[in-house]
Amino acid sequence: MSTLISGISQRQLLLGQQVTKSITAANGIITLFNITGGRAVITSLVGRVTTLIGATTSNLKLTYNPTAAGTSFDLCTATAVETDAVEQAYYLTGAVGSVAALQVAGAVGQANPVFSTPYTFQAGTIEANFSADPVGGVISWALTWVPLDTGASVAAA
Repeated sequence: MSTLISGISQRQLLLGQQVTKSITAANGIITLFNITGGRAVITSLVGRVTTLIGATTSNLKLTYNPTAAGTSFDLCTATAVETDAVEQAYYLTGAVGSVAALQVAGAVGQANPVFSTPYTFQAGTIEANFSADPVGGVISWALTWVPLDTGASVAAA
């Protein structure tokens, strides 16, 4: 007798645990995820617009802010997000801090890659940083991860 593996179990086997957070696009820094208890390997980080983002010119970048030793740094360069439509996707590619790391999918509903190389983070926060208030818009973020250290965890902020 065969046993089927559920979609959730299959995702956990391939990418690890999933944590999600929805945010309203607004000027400044919004904490998305807290990493605590040790190092975590982030296997994917994908954003999806669920409510149209307003027309005010605004750029978005993701940053990492360690809690202990170390300095905050950008995970990607800032990318224009004003007037992005529902189902527009954002995802990271390339090395952390690379010029083209935050990608905006070319067309709504386009297939997107997952990290080719997972990132390891110590305790800290992953944040969204908007350069201006785009007057509305909601982005739903999904992050998958596995603990590198015993006791490490990632939770929505």
